[in-house]
Amino acid sequence: MARAPAPLFAALRAPGRAHVPREALAALSLAAIALPEQLATARLMGLPPAAGLVAFLAGTLAFAAFGTHRTLSVGADSTIAPIMAAGLATLAVTGSPAYAALAAMLALMVGAVLVLARPLRLGWVADLLSIPVTTGFMAGIALHIIAGALPQILGLPVPAGELTRKLGVLARDLAAARPETMVLGFGVAALALAIDRLAPRLPGPLIALAASAGAAWALGATAIPMLDPLSLASLGGGPWAGHWELPDMEALAVLLPLALIVALVVMMQSAAVLQSFPDSQAVPADPGRDFAAIGAGSLLAGLLGSFAVNASPPRTAIAEAEGARSQWSALIAVALALGLAALAAGAIAHVPRAGLNGVLLVIGLRLIRPATLARIGRKSPSELVLALATTALVAVLPVMSGVGLAIVLSLMHAIYTIARPPCTELARVPGTTIWWSRPPGAPAEQEPGVLVFALGAPLNFINARYLLGRLGAAIRRKRPQLVVIEASGVINIDFTGSSLLQQAIADWRAAGIALALARLESTEAAAQAARTGLVAQLGADHVFLSVEEAVRALRPD
Repeated sequence: MARAPAPLFAALRAPGRAHVPREALAALSLAAIALPEQLATARLMGLPPAAGLVAFLAGTLAFAAFGTHRTLSVGADSTIAPIMAAGLATLAVTGSPAYAALAAMLALMVGAVLVLARPLRLGWVADLLSIPVTTGFMAGIALHIIAGALPQILGLPVPAGELTRKLGVLARDLAAARPETMVLGFGVAALALAIDRLAPRLPGPLIALAASAGAAWALGATAIPMLDPLSLASLGGGPWAGHWELPDMEALAVLLPLALIVALVVMMQSAAVLQSFPDSQAVPADPGRDFAAIGAGSLLAGLLGSFAVNASPPRTAIAEAEGARSQWSALIAVALALGLAALAAGAIAHVPRAGLNGVLLVIGLRLIRPATLARIGRKSPSELVLALATTALVAVLPVMSGVGLAIVLSLMHAIYTIARPPCTELARVPGTTIWWSRPPGAPAEQEPGVLVFALGAPLNFINARYLLGRLGAAIRRKRPQLVVIEASGVINIDFTGSSLLQQAIADWRAAGIALALARLESTEAAAQAARTGLVAQLGADHVFLSVEEAVRALRPD
């Protein structure tokens, strides 16, 4: 029986009086972390700082209304910001009213894709990217963030072009770097990282930004570029701002694939956050509903003149660590952040741009996960190559092209894994009736004239020729009188796989070899084997529940 959908505002269920202090503490921590992060992400997008706060407001309000997860934090996100900024920069001058309008239109398109993903049941696409690919993807995005932050930290003009060109220009002009901006930018990054390490519950980025403002005042360097004061009037993308218009076909040709890529990344990252922080109290847990709720946040952000939003792993982790039990903590955090921004709207103008770019540098460094890469390298060296290749694609190519090719690379890796699955000869474990893959030198029992071979994967058009080729090679090498195909790993059999196996069975029988099928445990695969004629070709009396049963019934005298 289908579960009843969660009601609206399900994530706002009252946590009880005992949890109110924890909700307030979580809200305070969230606000302290979110304020500098949202300002920095807006800067990364090439939009006014206020756009980041509007994204935080829109994402949180929409998720509180439509989502189910109690602690997921939604707002401006540094993972998707470089992707969106790189695509929009091909259509309009960064920071211009036309650019802001396109960013808002893109938010609406991303939101529409995410909302439609629920009724179309497209949430599964978030599982198309493996951990090595996502790790490499994040590292590639991090390099773009770092390369975008360095020019203003060094006090140099922001170079145009791709990552390699930007780094080349920065290296060439390094001698002209301004010491005062370097002290401010790298100082913010170092202080924020030190606080994160030594006192992780303190809002490192916010403290570091405040320290940079004090340092700029103490230096008395009036030529240091400062942030613009916070002002909602600086937003130029919403329909109320007078710059709203439908994009032409040329712009749509960029915006549509960009929206699809961003929506996929949002689903991928959101799925990872939902898996990392499962909400045991969600009634019912519904990832598809949460994807759509994040999409509603992007829709609202676009209407308010901001940009697309995403789930945030670090802010969600903070909410969990501080004991948040509902989205009330996120709503209170938004109110605190907006209140602080309103009270300090003028003070923001005393924060050096180099300091905010120091926060971006920290964000970029956090996205690089050397420990995960090292673990992948130890356990699966081939997948480490995949992760590094993904990093190179995203970093070296234009962001949209790199992300698209990274997705293709992930799919190709998945297809190759299916096309070349493990398959091996089995032997009996001594003193038992268990047939198992035995490592070289391990004790094993063999039956004279019998080959037991495990296919180990679904039998379909992608891998059938490979699997049957490996089985045929084992038959030629061992020259058995009986072949038992161990099929516990065969969870699916398509028409092509069944047809090729039936032809092989006929050929081997013509050569005087008996064949049997054992441990076809999948109900679906068993039905497909019967429907496609495989069982009839073998004979029902040659299909067994275990390998040992097949060997005892059919072994040569």
